Amino acid sequence: MDHSGTLYVVATPIGNLQDISLRALEVLKAVDVVAAEDTRHTAGLLSHFALQKKLVAVHEHNERKAGEQLIQRLQAGESVALVSDAGTPGVSDPGAVVVDLAHAAGIKVVPLPGASAVVAALSASGVMTPGFQFHGFLPASGSQRRSALQSLADVAVTLVFYEAPHRVLDSVEDMATVLGQDRTLIIARELTKTFETIHRLPLAQAREWLEADSNRQRGEFVLLVAPAPVKEVAVLDDEAVRVLTLLLAELPLKQAVKLATEITGAKKNALYELALSLKQS
Repeated sequence: MDHSGTLYVVATPIGNLQDISLRALEVLKAVDVVAAEDTRHTAGLLSHFALQKKLVAVHEHNERKAGEQLIQRLQAGESVALVSDAGTPGVSDPGAVVVDLAHAAGIKVVPLPGASAVVAALSASGVMTPGFQFHGFLPASGSQRRSALQSLADVAVTLVFYEAPHRVLDSVEDMATVLGQDRTLIIARELTKTFETIHRLPLAQAREWLEADSNRQRGEFVLLVAPAPVKEVAVLDDEAVRVLTLLLAELPLKQAVKLATEITGAKKNALYELALSLKQS
């Protein structure tokens, strides 16, 4: 018979302690061990709710070794609550390695949903799209950051990033350069905390707005970039296609496209793309 314990993945508040769920409090009270990203931070959370628990540090520098030790505890029948400093473990925070080890060992994993800076920012953004892409933190290097943004330039859903205060100015400037000056940016700062800020503006104005008040550059950031505008696709009618096909049989490509544009009034770029396709086929 399997007497293994359960690994609970527990979301904790991202700022306002009152956002903790009743279920999270029940689990934190009942488990044998709390695995925490920063034991000092989590000790403060537990103390606020008059809870005393054995704490084990599980952070980015020791996650695999600490995770293996937690698996031994779980296999011995102990129950473990996994928490990060704020929000949901494993989402741009340590936790995924421990959960992966638990699944590999056949340990039962139970998620306790709760606060998420990504979802909170999206809900307050007012940006209406069929989906979003969450990318966590962009690379610290300017060239790598711009390269990462370039790969996202044509994505037609909301882009969501975390950013640190010491990089936010450079990040929004790179976003404006790579993604487009006119795209809407939502700056969500210090969500659920005393100085919470949610501000919408064009990317072209983002750096200037942040620099206008040094307080705007403090805290933890979620940056949401509205989708890339949908590119219009020119549709050629049958007559334009017929004329271009006849001209291509007798003339060089550029000349055929120029004459077809003059004769039919169709878009030159659309005729040129069709001409290339016809020539290749």
